[in-house]
Amino acid sequence: MIDIDKDIHSLSDFKRNTSSFLDQMRGNGHPVVLTINGKAELVVQDAASYQKLLDRLDELESLERIKQGLVDVKAGRVTPLKTFETEFRAKRALPNRPR
Repeated sequence: MIDIDKDIHSLSDFKRNTSSFLDQMRGNGHPVVLTINGKAELVVQDAASYQKLLDRLDELESLERIKQGLVDVKAGRVTPLKTFETEFRAKRALPNRPR
């Protein structure tokens, strides 16, 4: 969450006080929005918080794919396992699995 009073600063201010901004970001995990000529242009974030954001995005994308799969199953858009395995092995030139 961005705190408008504390997390929006000019690029010039960031350049002059980089170490204090880094301490702030590490402490609260909030990104800092940097402005150029009064317009928001950049977002700076510590690496740990950025990684958490990427991990959360990956989780949300996975959940969306699972939801779509469930919709496909309900709609009958499925392939029997034996058919899938046969096609998969043929496409990749894999030998048939002994039964």
